[in-house]
Amino acid sequence: MTPAKTDPNAALAEDALRALADLNGSHPGFRPAHAKGILLAGRFTPAPEAVTLTSAPHIQRSSTPVTVRFSDFAGVPFILDNDPNASPRGIAVRFHLAEHKHTDIIGHSVDGFPVRTAEEFIEFLRAAHASPPDAPHPSPVERFLASHPAALEFVEAPKPVPNSFVRESYYAVNAYRFTNSQGVTRYGRYRILPDGENAYLDQTALARAAPDFLFDEMRERLASGAARMRITVQIAAPGDEVNDATIHWPKGRLEIAFGSVEVSNILPNNEDEQRHIIFDPIPRVEGIGPSDDPLLEPRATTYLISGRRRRSSGAT
Repeated sequence: MTPAKTDPNAALAEDALRALADLNGSHPGFRPAHAKGILLAGRFTPAPEAVTLTSAPHIQRSSTPVTVRFSDFAGVPFILDNDPNASPRGIAVRFHLAEHKHTDIIGHSVDGFPVRTAEEFIEFLRAAHASPPDAPHPSPVERFLASHPAALEFVEAPKPVPNSFVRESYYAVNAYRFTNSQGVTRYGRYRILPDGENAYLDQTALARAAPDFLFDEMRERLASGAARMRITVQIAAPGDEVNDATIHWPKGRLEIAFGSVEVSNILPNNEDEQRHIIFDPIPRVEGIGPSDDPLLEPRATTYLISGRRRRSSGAT
């Protein structure tokens, strides 16, 4: 009898979830990272230029309903919004294409990612957990950063605190393969940008900020009207690395307008809805496919396993 094969992505996902729980503590019913969030409803309107990029269904329609989640970074549900560990901020956008059919964009507010593979990510988490403030130098995380320049760059990257979730810029971690109706394929990375300039708090304002000021601001903002953000796709040039999330493409690369998202209200039963929704970093839709980035499949499996546990926890 042939033994059952073990899914390597499932094993990596279990290791990643265990490492995140060791680092952040166990919080049933919440995500192991970006635990503190808010779920909003809105609509996506495609940009005219987007048809040159992809044949995806939400580009062919005048508009598509979306669910948007903004979040703080840490896997701690009650982290203060002005805590340094609350950065980078996160965004996830679900495009509702039909009943039980959707595609997602997931991003965070640092352009890049600290490691190339899931194995390196787990190693990074374990090194961080093994490095309490009183650890002798060089600590495990210091040794990891010294041998992983991209991780050091990510950790040291400026992470200013926005005055609103919608005044921040967000970047997809992975590149995707976009194919238009003529069969032309290009690789690109999503960017979700403010409708206007970025706006950040100075140190004086940050010190005075309330514990939940970003969430309070969003509620106040939506009470007086919808909030809009732009989505663009940064296009890879020939020779650009499309399968390594740690590598930045030059700032001068072409960006194609993808569309805009307008959020209008906070979803009722927000905590229950957040526990239920499982975002997917793999597009799984016509006209937009994954690259061969080794992070993608383990990432998707981690989100799925974590989401199933969150749904069954019974906690809010």
